[in-house]
Amino acid sequence: MKNIFYTIVLFFVSLNAVAQLYIKPNNSQLTYQGRVSSNADSTSIYWSGSTVSINFKGTILKAKLKSTKEDAYFYVIIDDSVTTKIEVLKNQPAQYYTLASGLGLINHSATLFKVSNCTSANQFYGFQINDEGKVLKARKLPKRKIEFYGNSITVGHGADRPASLADSGEPKYFNNYYTYAAITARYFNSQYVNTSRSGIGVTISWFPEIMPETYNRLDPLDSNSEWDFRKYQPDVIVVNLFQNDSWLINNPSHPQFENRFGTQKPSEAFIINAYKNLISNIRKNNLSSVIICALGNMDATKEGSKWPGYIREATNQLNDDKIFNVVFPYKNTEGHPRRIEQTAMAKQLISFIEANVKW
Repeated sequence: MKNIFYTIVLFFVSLNAVAQLYIKPNNSQLTYQGRVSSNADSTSIYWSGSTVSINFKGTILKAKLKSTKEDAYFYVIIDDSVTTKIEVLKNQPAQYYTLASGLGLINHSATLFKVSNCTSANQFYGFQINDEGKVLKARKLPKRKIEFYGNSITVGHGADRPASLADSGEPKYFNNYYTYAAITARYFNSQYVNTSRSGIGVTISWFPEIMPETYNRLDPLDSNSEWDFRKYQPDVIVVNLFQNDSWLINNPSHPQFENRFGTQKPSEAFIINAYKNLISNIRKNNLSSVIICALGNMDATKEGSKWPGYIREATNQLNDDKIFNVVFPYKNTEGHPRRIEQTAMAKQLISFIEANVKW
């Protein structure tokens, strides 16, 4: 009798195992966007706006995830609609998160979209499909490609903070999906890479790293981690930097001021040259891209600011007919841009690209 009982238990355990299909992160039918690194065991996801997508047939979809350094947040997009946001708490064991359940046993698409900052390192260990599910052929990636280099504005810092908060850097209030960058990418149906970090500058940041030391990294927090630019050659590159420089360059008491400048504020020539060198290095790795050097929409573009002029002078010196300038008007509100202000930036950028770029 005891043997019969164990046989029945084993039967149902094996039946449950059969009903679950595990898809490894290096499965050829998964598609990634963003600077990620993948192997048989896991994919490392760093930057805001990075995605992993799958086409599948099934009623339940789960993903196994882990976050280190900081809590991370992902949008779940099922059949091209955002359905929920999942929270992956830092330094917890890897676990499965339910992305969708109760679906019809038909063909579906799913995307995990990182909406929080690049200061969390996330490991993706694969998908799990229940019932009589199966992996379907991957959707072909769009032909167009766009990439953004930026700071908190382009990351989506504070985009989702409640009305009661003037500003907030909490990870849960970041939302890259509703930044001008991601909105623009979706409008043009282009592949999307966002190489941005909240707080970063060209000559100085709120932390030791600056963009000239970070733009070529796979992992933004690892100086030995190099990105292979041959993997992604964008048609359009948008650079939106200098907001943090505009604050910190006049703050000699900040530790990074002494670290970068010593005791003396840098000259205008130094600032212009630093920007010119960054754009020049981006150009060397992206020979055919249209580069849009943008600024705004925070107080670096308010009336009387010198920072738009620094960018114009730097790009004039580069003498490159595929480099353009865009200035987003000062929003004149507290804190970082909310969704509605990001949308206004997107409309301006979309109009500019439509008028000036053939792709």
